[in-house]
Amino acid sequence: MTIYHCRVPDTTDQNRALKFSVNDVLRFVVELFAFFTFAFWGFVAWPFPWNFAFGILAPVFAIVVWALFRSPRAVFHIDSFGKALVEIVIMGSAALAWLMLGQPIVALVFGVVAVVTGVIAGRKELQ
Repeated sequence: MTIYHCRVPDTTDQNRALKFSVNDVLRFVVELFAFFTFAFWGFVAWPFPWNFAFGILAPVFAIVVWALFRSPRAVFHIDSFGKALVEIVIMGSAALAWLMLGQPIVALVFGVVAVVTGVIAGRKELQ
C-alpha cells in the first residue's frame, strides 16, 4: 500500500503583500533610463554602420550584466561590494554617455539621482 503525503501550502506566503517603497520605484525608473541612455547614445553618437550595432548591443550588454549580477534574482550571487561596483559602472557609464552627447545637466541630474537611490537601496540591503 502506497501512502502519499501532501504538503499543506503555507497561507502566510499567499497573503503576504509585496511592499514597494518610493525608492524602489524611482530606482527602477533610473535603471530603465540608464538602459534607454545606452540605446540613445549608441544610435546618436556613432556613424551609420556602427550606430545600429552600438544602439542595440550596448543596452543589451548592460541589461545582461545587470541581470547576472545586480538584479534581485541574480544568477551569480556576489557580495555587497561587487553589487555596488556593478551598479557604479553601469550608472556611471550612462552618466558619461550623456556627457559625451553634450548634455551635462542631464548627466549631473541622472548621476545625483542614481547615487541617492543607490545609497538608500544599499543601506536597506545591509540591514
